[in-house]
Amino acid sequence: MLAILSICRIGAAYAPGTGWAAKKRGNQEDQLVDRIDRLLPQTQCGKCSFKGCRPYAEAIATGQAEINQCPPGGEAGIRALARLLGRECLPLNPENGVEKPAAVAVIDEQACIGCTLCIQACPVDAILGAMKQMHTVIADECTGCELCIPPCPVDCIVMQDKPVVRTRSFGERLFHYSEGWGLPKMVSAARARAEHARSRFLARESRLQRIKQERDRLLSEKKQALRGGAMDSNKPLGSDES
Repeated sequence: MLAILSICRIGAAYAPGTGWAAKKRGNQEDQLVDRIDRLLPQTQCGKCSFKGCRPYAEAIATGQAEINQCPPGGEAGIRALARLLGRECLPLNPENGVEKPAAVAVIDEQACIGCTLCIQACPVDAILGAMKQMHTVIADECTGCELCIPPCPVDCIVMQDKPVVRTRSFGERLFHYSEGWGLPKMVSAARARAEHARSRFLARESRLQRIKQERDRLLSEKKQALRGGAMDSNKPLGSDES
């Protein structure tokens, strides 16, 4: 009995320590994901086989993905990730695509039928338009993700290279390496552009979540009202009379 009590005391004393250690590991993993995410171009294109830059960063941090799956980041992005994580630098995986010059989507406004499918597909709200009205791309906000092209039913969207001063890949524009520990020094304009794209993506995700919550609330209220009406209709006539 004494031995059992001793084991229980030891376990009780050890439990807070294990909880603290698990929390610390979780914080360290989150910090690593944040650092990896900061090295990604924030196009949210999905070419890495994940649904956005953050999920890809999480997969890299947990060893579920290689560092060479991001075509927009290109060779320079792979080098930055390899240096941060202490991994071997790999060539870009051709299954994920090829590195291309920075590009922007352009809509043939004469051919556009105003279906809004491209608006729904754009992860950074870079397309303006309304149902059955002409759509147009805000070039400065477009990340070049190409997600607007597949849903277009009339093939009126094409990708065009950005002006010559901006046609280098994200990685080429972004990374200059520092000595020592390994966080790259960022070219301010390119880093700011990626952070701006991230903020627009997060704002869109938040807006869509609010819309969903409001829709769910209205639907729930409607269902409750219908159930209440059905219950009232099942009451015997005169049942409310005193």
